[in-house]
Amino acid sequence: MSRLLLMLNIYAVQLLPFIRFFSIPSARRVCFFHFLVSEPGLETLVRSTFPELKFKVYFFDPERVRSLISTSVRQALEQPLNYARNYLADLLEPCVRRVIYLDSDLILVDDISKLWNTSLGKKTIGAPEYCHANFTKYFTEYFWSNRRYPGVFSGHVAPIEHRWNQHGLGGDNVKGSCRDLHRGPVSLLHWSGSGKPWLRLDSRQPCPLDSLWAPYDLYGNL
Repeated sequence: MSRLLLMLNIYAVQLLPFIRFFSIPSARRVCFFHFLVSEPGLETLVRSTFPELKFKVYFFDPERVRSLISTSVRQALEQPLNYARNYLADLLEPCVRRVIYLDSDLILVDDISKLWNTSLGKKTIGAPEYCHANFTKYFTEYFWSNRRYPGVFSGHVAPIEHRWNQHGLGGDNVKGSCRDLHRGPVSLLHWSGSGKPWLRLDSRQPCPLDSLWAPYDLYGNL
């Protein structure tokens, strides 16, 4: 059974169309959802909307990380729940052996089982390469002096095809800035960035690719 970990954050209401995609009978048989929440009431919302959905809710205390978050240029990145993913080993039950982590601002356009069945070899974590970034350039010697980081991550992250993270569709911090798809095949559309499709659709100022989100928009289909 696939185990999909979804994060319920300030965009929780926009996550419901995403769940709807997995709520078809064939998906219900193979998917079990693990939700991280930082406020009460969201479990009731999901259960009442999708009574047949198999899921479990885990509470993440925002105070656990609030004092560790630096002020950023994007308010969304200051939300404590964004960092709950770093505590999965502490939050999830030991029986959970593998998890697919998915944000709430994305749409899958392919079979999720393909991602689930992706071989990681002997690696601990799998992730699409992001911007060809070499983070050794950005961290100080003090950061790397903590032996835990190299011990956990060095050589233990398996590269996954870029098709599973067509990122940046939200645009950058310039108002009205839109992005196009990257070259190559697409399995997952990710509206990462400061712009969100549901906000642009509501304001009637969508980017071209926001039309792909529109059929799943909760308010737009009421």
